[in-house]
This record gives sequence, C-alpha cells and structure tokens, in this order.
Amino acid sequence: MSGSPLTPAAGPAPVPAAGPAAGAAVTPAGEAAAAPGGRRRSGPARTLNRLDGLFQHGAWFLAPFLALYALFLIWPLLSGVWYSLNETNLAGIDTEFIGLDNYREAFDDPAVWDSLRNTVVFTALVTPMIVVTAFGLALLTHHLKYGTWFWRLAFFAPFLLPSAVVSDLWEWMYQPDFGLFNNALGTRVPWLLEGGWAMFSVALTTLWWTVGFAYLLYLAALHAIPAQLYEAAELDGAGPLKRLWYLTVPLVRSVTGLIVILTLLASLQVFDQIFLMTAGGPNNETRPVVQYIVQQGFTGYRIGYASAVSYIVFVLIVSVTLLRLLAVRKREEALR
Repeated sequence: MSGSPLTPAAGPAPVPAAGPAAGAAVTPAGEAAAAPGGRRRSGPARTLNRLDGLFQHGAWFLAPFLALYALFLIWPLLSGVWYSLNETNLAGIDTEFIGLDNYREAFDDPAVWDSLRNTVVFTALVTPMIVVTAFGLALLTHHLKYGTWFWRLAFFAPFLLPSAVVSDLWEWMYQPDFGLFNNALGTRVPWLLEGGWAMFSVALTTLWWTVGFAYLLYLAALHAIPAQLYEAAELDGAGPLKRLWYLTVPLVRSVTGLIVILTLLASLQVFDQIFLMTAGGPNNETRPVVQYIVQQGFTGYRIGYASAVSYIVFVLIVSVTLLRLLAVRKREEALR
C-alpha cells in the first residue's frame, strides 16, 4: 500500500555510508583493534586490554583483599614449606638445606605422637559434649514461652570472653584447697594436677566457653522447622520422644554436621586454654601438638623442625575434614 509508514517508498537503492568495507566485522567496545592486514592484535596488547576491562568491572575492589591474602596467607604457607626443608633457627642464620630429614625425625619422635594423642583425646571429649549440650539447650530455649532473650544471652555470653579470662576464672574454681568445685562437692580432687582429671577439666571449661556458638546454630535450625510438621505428626499419634527422634533430629542433621566439623577443626588446633590452665600438665600429659610446635620453634629455636610438624598436623586436619565431608555426602545420597 503506497504511502504506508510500514512500507518503504519506491526509489533508488540507498548508498552505503562511508566506513568499513561490506562484510567487515565490527569490533566491539573493549576488544583489541584489528591490526593492519585484517588480523586482530594478539599477545601482550590483547592481554592488557582484557585486564583493563576486568579492572573496569570491579577488580579494583578485590585488589586490597587479594594483596593481603597473598601477603598473610599464601606467602607464609610457601615460606613454611621451604623452612620445613631446611635446618634453620629463628634468626635465619646458618640455614642448611636437609630435604625431608625434618619430616623423618618428626615421624620417629615419640613426643610428636604423645602430643597428637593428647590432642585426639581432647577432641574426642569435647566434640560429643558440645553437640549434645548445645542441642539440649536449644531445645529447652525453643520450647520456653517467656524469657527466651535471657537464656540466649546467658548461654552465648561466655563465647565472647577471651581465653585468658576464661582460663583464670576456671583455674580458681579448680583449686584443690579453696576452689568452688571441691568446696561444693566436699572433696579434694586435684583437678588440674593429674593427667586424667586435667584433660577432663580443660574439656569441661571448653564446653562452657564455646557451647554458645553451637547453641545459636541449633536454635536457628529449630526455628526454621515448620510447625505444621509437628502438628501432623501429633495427629498421627507420634509422642514427644518420637517427634524428637524421627522429626527434629533428622531435620537438623545438616547443622549437626556443620557443628561437628567446626568443633573438630577447633579442637585439633587447641592451645590457649590448655597452656594457660595446665602448661601441658604433669609430665606433658595434656600437652597438645600445637604447644609442642610452639616449644620447638620458639623455645628450642628449631624453626625448620617446627614447620615440618605443623605441616604434618595440617595434613591430618585436612584429611579429617575431607573424610567427614565425604561421610556426610554419602549419607545425604543414601537418603535421596
């Protein structure tokens, strides 16, 4: 239809505007310009253009973090590997490359295995105590109707205290002559003076100090469970114990796995409270492996040997974490 705005009017063919030859590809903004001869520039020029485009889209905001990450994590990690392959002291004088001799000595050193055993015993004591206690406290708070803010504050407040304050407070309560526990129980138990009692005492202190964090995680998980599920289970005749075992425990299983992993990681690196309360205990019966590393590096001035032991512990921690993650994944796949 002549004159319609949707139909172009008849006339001579349009003349193309001056510019690139027909069929030539238009270079998008930010790409390297075409080089003479029709070839695109490559090599350093193209790499610089890509980096420029990257930094224009926010990489400058990541640059300070990446610089600090490389300075305080990557570089010390690589430096530790190099130190572990050398016989060197704290001042770095008379450094001698000895290869894997530090690792061989560490595997043959009975003090390393004793300190590792103490660390594993502490971890085996603390982990189930924290999981069970935190879950019980979260259940108690979740079912209370009044004063829940007070219990949240009371259970979480110790987690905010420094390790030195917690250690001094509990060390006074553990005193055999005038301590709170012996006076309350009418006993004279040497809580921090014998190996078996000392490890249990430090584990109990750690439970009081750190259970608040796991308690909050469990409490948040309990609040996220829909109330309709409990109502349906009650209508089906499930009692409180069955609702707890077959409904609540499975629904917070992922949080339990997270708490177990975090507690394992923290317990395998324990140092502060054991050192402050027992200094390794009588005959080093409570000395953890981190304290042994500190003694070798900063008391014995054997930086290379201490680095080797620390990397053995690092591999142990990574292995335990991976095994735990694989177990959780297999369990989740079996439930699908």
